Amino acid sequence: MAEIQSSKAVRYSPGVRSMLPLFYVGWADNELSDQEKRLIQNKIEQLDFLSAKDRTLLKSWSDPATPPSSRLLRSWVDIIRASTQDINPKKKLSLVDLGVEMARFSCPEGEEDVWCADSTKIALDEIEAAIGPSDIDFFRSILTPEVFEKQSGFADETTSFDVGAMQDVLDARCPDKWKEYREYFSSKTFKTPVLSDKDEYRTQILKWCHLLGEKGYGAISYPTEYGGQDDFWGYAALFSTLAQTDLSLTIKFGVQFGLFGGSIMWLGTRYHHDKYLKQAGNLELPGCFAMTETGHGSNVNGLETTATYISESDELEIHSPTFSAGKEYIGNALHSKMASVFCQLIVNGENHGVHAVLVRIRDQKHQLLPGVSVEDNGYKLGLNGIDNGRLWFNKVRVPRTNLLNRYGDIDKNGNYSSPIESRNRRFFTMLGTLVGGRVFVPQAGLAATKKALAIAIRYGLRRQQFAAKEGAPETVIMDYPSHQARLMPLVAKAYGLHFALEFLTERFINRTEADTREIETIAAALKSYATWYTTDAIQECREACGGKGYLTENQFADLKADTDIFTTFEGDNTVLMQLVAKGLISEFRQAFHDEGFRAVMRVLLKQVSTSIFESNPIASRNRDMEHLLSSEFHKQALGYRRHRLLVSVTQRMRSMLRKKMDPYLAFLKCQTHLLRLANAYTEELIYEQFYKKVRSVQDQKLHGVLRKLRNLYALTVIYEDRGWFLESGYIESAKSKAIRAVIGRLNREVRRESLGLVEAWGIPDALLRAPIAMPHH
Repeated sequence: MAEIQSSKAVRYSPGVRSMLPLFYVGWADNELSDQEKRLIQNKIEQLDFLSAKDRTLLKSWSDPATPPSSRLLRSWVDIIRASTQDINPKKKLSLVDLGVEMARFSCPEGEEDVWCADSTKIALDEIEAAIGPSDIDFFRSILTPEVFEKQSGFADETTSFDVGAMQDVLDARCPDKWKEYREYFSSKTFKTPVLSDKDEYRTQILKWCHLLGEKGYGAISYPTEYGGQDDFWGYAALFSTLAQTDLSLTIKFGVQFGLFGGSIMWLGTRYHHDKYLKQAGNLELPGCFAMTETGHGSNVNGLETTATYISESDELEIHSPTFSAGKEYIGNALHSKMASVFCQLIVNGENHGVHAVLVRIRDQKHQLLPGVSVEDNGYKLGLNGIDNGRLWFNKVRVPRTNLLNRYGDIDKNGNYSSPIESRNRRFFTMLGTLVGGRVFVPQAGLAATKKALAIAIRYGLRRQQFAAKEGAPETVIMDYPSHQARLMPLVAKAYGLHFALEFLTERFINRTEADTREIETIAAALKSYATWYTTDAIQECREACGGKGYLTENQFADLKADTDIFTTFEGDNTVLMQLVAKGLISEFRQAFHDEGFRAVMRVLLKQVSTSIFESNPIASRNRDMEHLLSSEFHKQALGYRRHRLLVSVTQRMRSMLRKKMDPYLAFLKCQTHLLRLANAYTEELIYEQFYKKVRSVQDQKLHGVLRKLRNLYALTVIYEDRGWFLESGYIESAKSKAIRAVIGRLNREVRRESLGLVEAWGIPDALLRAPIAMPHH
């Protein structure tokens, strides 16, 4: 064996040379298992172009008991490097391709045909599958770059698909609106000045907001009779474009027209619409949305502010009984004339729960009205163009008719009535109508992330660092596998989230009372997942641009600071994900209640089918490339994880409740389990929408690129949670390694399309603004 392993044995036959690249990566990047040994040796026996001596040598190299020495591995590298000198540097080579070329150049004259045959390549592909999908980028790092196709500055970049056609797919819901908004906000009017003083910045943002109100953009989602266009797709496109223009403007716009105007539209009735909605939409009536309190944020049901009905004057008295009852972080607090105040409604001594009341806080001269106190929140981590503040009310009287009375009203005689008898159900129905914030905030976050990725990728396609050898051109940093691993999965996830949020928007626009709870669950899930992604992705993009990314002019400072709050406003993400899990459990239990024996059998059958798949050694170990890239594998893996987490957490809670444990304590004991369930549900949901969109695209080139992105998304989220999949026995370690290798390969393939993929987002240079993203930089 020592003689076989000798580094001097370099006169290998063409057949052995054809497999050197595969064997090198198989040992250098992984450790072959006994099972892999058997698979490889069986394949070797079937190769007609190998002699008996070749088979003996190759079998010895595939034995885990006697792995190749480091000296032998180095000798393989020397042979491969020497062989590549004869290979055309313009050729695109896989490991199998490289092996075939090495064999062809070393074979005797007249025997080249065997290395040109499709059957030879297919046989070597099967060997590669047996070893496990190989990471071409890992192998590439040991060779001179000239062997592989050179990819340099983005001016020379090409893509395999029509970028305009891809943009049409992404903008399909309202292409004319997207075009209009991108052109409008690219004008010099919206060129963001560098303003460090918050008061100057707030003044600028307010001026821009007035422009949008006058142009009719503020009311775009309102009914036409109130100056709007009843266009929620247009609103979504507008909100996303605003996020790539200025995030303070985005949030100011959202507070005025989305939250304040939205509370009037969704919680009020015809009286309030006629009196206030048009003025809210054109900004004649600046307003704020006063829900959060110093003492209560996520727990809206626990708000302390009260609205007490005063029968003698037919008024409501708004009062902050404690310091902690003060309204906190209220956007537009310093510019507003009216507030939509959420408070406990008390009528004839009875508390009917949280309702919203319109309260005038300033007069026409912008002076605070008696009983209203406002305090500036001051400078924040970001969004300093927003005038956030605190509000307190000291027995402020407003007309009874200022109660937004869609779900609860007080008549002239002081009698309370509601179409929803249950106070708890009424509360959640009211909050459900305000779910729009959770639909559109993640879209703003995603738009900001797209901007960050476009800057980072443009820069990465031009920035060069280090050369393979002295005198050679330096390598474009986007060609480093590590750089691709940082950014390509983020691009894939951006596309997946785009389609998932498109699905959510459609469900929101067409919602009915019957599916409201499901939409709330989807919105909470995607809002949380997308905004966490935004925070992580922008940070990764900043780091990927090094010191240039730290300069304010290159946008990451504002993108990071301004989106950071997205994870906790419109609902704290961790709290929202618990609501998602509760919704899944409720649906699970409801199915048992409604369908009885049929539901039980359905769950049991699911458990049996997934158990069979889990314990099937072929499935859990299958490292075949076709299998790993199949939507069937992705669907089964993601569905299995969500289902198993759901069943197991339900069983845990049921066991605790049977032992008479307090339900609240049982929930706390399962809290982290619930969060994993919610995350699993969300990632599966994104994949489902990604899958549907890919299937719907008819253009073959677009279809192919989107399929690669979908595969990269799926394998990345599976690999990121490989600990769970390994613990559950769903995959084995060799399969986990194979997934990692395929991700590396997909990163490489997506990198070739990266410029086109970010250009398809249609972000004008005037909105990117970063000097490092400009062609002339």
